[in-house]
Amino acid sequence: MNVVITGASGFVGKNLTEYLKLKDYQITALSLRDENWKKNFPANADVIIHLAGKAHDTSNTSDDNEYYKINRDLTIELFNTFLKSGTKNFFYFSSVKAAADRVDGILTEDVKANPYTPYGKSKKEAEEYILSKDLPADKKAYIIRPCMIHGPGNKGNLNLLYKIVKKGLPWPLTAFENKRSFLNIDNLNFLIDQMLTKDVSSGIYNFADDDAISTNELIKTINSAVGKKARLWNISKNMIENVARLGDKLHLPLNSERLKKLTESYVVSNQKIKAELNLKSLPVTVQEGLIKTIKSFTI
Repeated sequence: MNVVITGASGFVGKNLTEYLKLKDYQITALSLRDENWKKNFPANADVIIHLAGKAHDTSNTSDDNEYYKINRDLTIELFNTFLKSGTKNFFYFSSVKAAADRVDGILTEDVKANPYTPYGKSKKEAEEYILSKDLPADKKAYIIRPCMIHGPGNKGNLNLLYKIVKKGLPWPLTAFENKRSFLNIDNLNFLIDQMLTKDVSSGIYNFADDDAISTNELIKTINSAVGKKARLWNISKNMIENVARLGDKLHLPLNSERLKKLTESYVVSNQKIKAELNLKSLPVTVQEGLIKTIKSFTI
C-alpha cells in the first residue's frame, strides 16, 4: 500500500513513518511548504495522511491568521487535490480541541463542536469543509481527533513535569483534582495501521488511551519512573491562579494556559474507534506509555 504523509518530519510523522515502513507500507513524504507540492503529489498513492499543521501555541504569541492559513486553507487545498486524484483514503489529523477547549464529563465524537481558540476554530473549519463534501463511492475520509500525544522524543508539558521531578522540587498543584486523557504514540501508530487494514466507515474518530489519569497520579508515575518519592504540596488554588495570571504578563513558565493544561479535567472517549475496529483495548496502557516516555528523557 502506498501512503503519502504530510508533516512527516514532525514528531508524529517520524514515528508513524518508521512504524508503517516496518509493516511494509510504501511511504512518501509530501512537503506542503514546497510551492510545487500539487505537481509532486504521487499518482499511485492509495492513502494520504495529513499531519502537517500549526500546533497550538500555549504562549499565545502566534498570529491568529496563521492558524487559518495553515490548518484550514492548506487542508482544504489538499483535500480538493485528494478528491480529484485516484487516492482512495484521506486521513486528516485534527484535534480534540476542534470539538471543545473544556470538557464536562467525557468527550465523544457527537458533541456539538464549540472551540474558542484560533487553533481549535481553524481545525473545526477544516473538518466542516471535509464533512460538507459528498465523497465518491470509492473514497473515504477520516477525521482523527487525538488528545495530547506523547512518546520518546516528544517534549512539552510532560517534559516540564519531568524537570520538576528531576530537580527534586515539590509538586505544588495537589489541590487541583482532575482527570486527563493522553495518547501514547505507540497506540496512535497501532490505530492507524488497523484503520488501513480494515473496512472502516468515514467519519470523526477520537484517539486516546483507554484510561484517563489525574495530574497528581501522573506526578507519582513520573517519580516512579525515575526512582524518586513523590513530593506533593497542597497549596491554595487561589494563590496558584494568581501566580499563573502574573505569568501571563511576565511570560513565566507557569501561565494561565499551562495551568489549565496541567490541572483541568479533559477526558476523551475512544469507544467509537475501538467498536469500529472490534477492539477491547489498546496495546499500551496509559501508565506503560507514560513511563516509557518519561524514561526516554533520561537518555
